[in-house]
Amino acid sequence: MVQFVLTRLLRAVITIAAVVTFAFVVLRMSGDPAQVMLGPDVPQESVDAFRRAWGLDQPLWIQYLAYIKSIFTGDFGVSMRDKAPAIDLVLERVPATLQLTLPALLLKLLIGIPAGVYAAFHRQSVTDRSVILLSILGFTIPSFVLGLILVLVFAVTLGMLPSGGQGTWAHTVLPILTMSIGGIGILARFSRSAMIEVMGQPFIRTASAKGLKWRDVVWGHALPNAAIPIVTIVGFMVGSLIAGAVVVESIFSWPGIGRLLVVSVTNRDLAVVQCILLIIAAAMVISNLAVDLLYGWLDPRLRSRAAH
Repeated sequence: MVQFVLTRLLRAVITIAAVVTFAFVVLRMSGDPAQVMLGPDVPQESVDAFRRAWGLDQPLWIQYLAYIKSIFTGDFGVSMRDKAPAIDLVLERVPATLQLTLPALLLKLLIGIPAGVYAAFHRQSVTDRSVILLSILGFTIPSFVLGLILVLVFAVTLGMLPSGGQGTWAHTVLPILTMSIGGIGILARFSRSAMIEVMGQPFIRTASAKGLKWRDVVWGHALPNAAIPIVTIVGFMVGSLIAGAVVVESIFSWPGIGRLLVVSVTNRDLAVVQCILLIIAAAMVISNLAVDLLYGWLDPRLRSRAAH
């Protein structure tokens, strides 16, 4: 088990290092922050002074080493636009993002998994076909299209809910629905497929033949064995909570991390963008690490396979 955990930890560190390096290089190759911040009509002397002040005149490898050193000391840089620590600007937006992402994740779990399990036990029924149809519609419609449709129906046509901004609970309804509908469809499909596959296994028939109650067969044998693919999807959803908010927060003018990322990329605010990308990468890696460890707990065969 120790070797299993250490292997996953090593992969997590390598993944975060790769993401940090890739983001650092790509951001500096995508455009000059001095030109964006100062404008196209500023004299070259001002541009050169700006670059010297922010260390952009140094070779790329020197900038990279300085950035890595600052990360290890807890310094994530200063925003070129706001002249404030990047980490402070990002952390200010975290509560607003969690206000959308956590309820959306809860809706996905409470609706998607039970719907998929129920459909699996009622195969070829009207309910099963309805779940399949709604699931396909849910995860095939892009979030930006779904968000615009919800705004058009509930805000413009019916006037029931606000179309954007932050304020009352009503402002959260449309963003949460936009973020959760696709995930509900994905979880329903995967839960249904996993349960159908498990229910056809010999050990399920054996448990039923022993006279166990159907409820005990489902909860004690079927669901635990169907949990691995479901846990995989849930882990991905947990890891992508922040990344998944980018489009939705932009559509609904929600002042969270996703909207801050879009604004910072537009302004080439390197420190803020790098800080957000690092947080997103860490969230994904930690989530995947938790899923791997949960795999080992759910299926001991994976632990022994990893040990070899």
